[in-house]
Amino acid sequence: MSVEGSKIETNKLGIITILQHTYSKMQTHLSYKYLLLVLGFPIHLVVGLIYLFKKKNTIYSSVLEEIKQGLHEEGYRDGLKQEFTEQLTRKQAFFSQNVSKAETEKEAEKLAEAQFLKVVLQKTDEALKRKGEKKFTYAHFFQTLLSKPLFLVITFIPGILMYLLMLLVSNPYVKFILERLVMGIFVILGVVVLVFSILYISPFDPAANIIGETGTKEQIAAFNKLYGLDLPYLTQLWNAIKGIFTFDLGTSFTGNEDVATSIANKFPITFTIALYSLLMAVVIAIPIGIISATRPNSFFDYTFMFIALIGLSIPNFWQGLIFILNFSIKLQWLPATYSPQNGLSMIMPVVVLGTALTASVARMTRSSMLEIINEDYIITAKAKGLNQSQVLWKHAVGNAMIPIITVIGLLFGGMLGGAAVTEKVFNISGIGSYIVDKQFIPDIPGILGGVVYIAITISLVNIFIDILYAFFDPRIRSKMKQN
Repeated sequence: MSVEGSKIETNKLGIITILQHTYSKMQTHLSYKYLLLVLGFPIHLVVGLIYLFKKKNTIYSSVLEEIKQGLHEEGYRDGLKQEFTEQLTRKQAFFSQNVSKAETEKEAEKLAEAQFLKVVLQKTDEALKRKGEKKFTYAHFFQTLLSKPLFLVITFIPGILMYLLMLLVSNPYVKFILERLVMGIFVILGVVVLVFSILYISPFDPAANIIGETGTKEQIAAFNKLYGLDLPYLTQLWNAIKGIFTFDLGTSFTGNEDVATSIANKFPITFTIALYSLLMAVVIAIPIGIISATRPNSFFDYTFMFIALIGLSIPNFWQGLIFILNFSIKLQWLPATYSPQNGLSMIMPVVVLGTALTASVARMTRSSMLEIINEDYIITAKAKGLNQSQVLWKHAVGNAMIPIITVIGLLFGGMLGGAAVTEKVFNISGIGSYIVDKQFIPDIPGILGGVVYIAITISLVNIFIDILYAFFDPRIRSKMKQN
């Protein structure tokens, strides 16, 4: 055999082993188990029929029938029926229930049959263990078929989705990301249901608000029919969900604008400002927090934490107005309003939006570092002769990053949703101000579209945060590989 041929054979065996191992692990998770059945339904249908035929001729079936026959001859089932009949009769007499004898016997028969089968299966398993045999299950039978290359070749096309899922799940990191994406989809679905329900029961009437007080009943009825507001709640909710997942967000009630196009133009502005604010916070806050933690109760520590406390206490709108008054009107260094063509116009919104985030991250970094540097393994590292910088960067910072990353992820999501105040102050046409403007109508397609875009972004950010957890903490990586 040639070298290339041996490599191909080795790859085949490797894939077969991966599929068998992954299939066995997926059988322990109910959701994966049913998902495999759905994705590979044609294969499982045929294999299931073969399994039922083979099951009748296995040692398991013969032992099962033997034990069942033995218990029947001993009168075990009749004894169970009599016992349950007496129990039911005493129960009916105690509670003064008037139940016919036929119904009592029928119920006793049902209970006796269930208990009889339970005992038979238990004794069958015990007998097989004594003989050193294993129970012939469908999962074991299918896993055995996976070891045969011919079976994989024949079933490749009808089972391509099932095999693709198994290969993806075999990689712990890909599996981790897939599970988080599926969870994100359910979160988005929940957000759509919740937001739509709140808007539906809102006392605001979109037709009356847009047409005005002079609008007639006929005009309001026509408006509601045009936008489907006269449909039942469940129908409107289904249309909203369908529109979200097909990227057809409909038309805004005001201006007859396409919601998807409007959000696609406005969302990147808010996201860009929030991203720059996040970068500012990470670059400034983490070094400050580390310095404060390594020099506790020093002048630097008190100064930095005092500034951070001020940053947490300043409202966004007040800080924005002070910035405009000083840097735009008095000093004329920066433009007062945002303009996509002028990069300088982004400086003040980024600083205003990122101030609270910077302060929070700095304080969290300090507290997390203070907790870590007093741990036993840090003291041991110092005792081994490692210098301060090695102990700090190799042992302390990595372990302290987990709570810091958590805070950054949560606050970044809050920035996306709470950027409306900053956008209003600096006249930024972003997603935050867009949702606020649509809220008072209420413009259901516009609000739903904006909120869902933010929810999708926050879900993706959380997935990225979870991946960073695994990057910084080897214990999480180990747990991912075990699951």
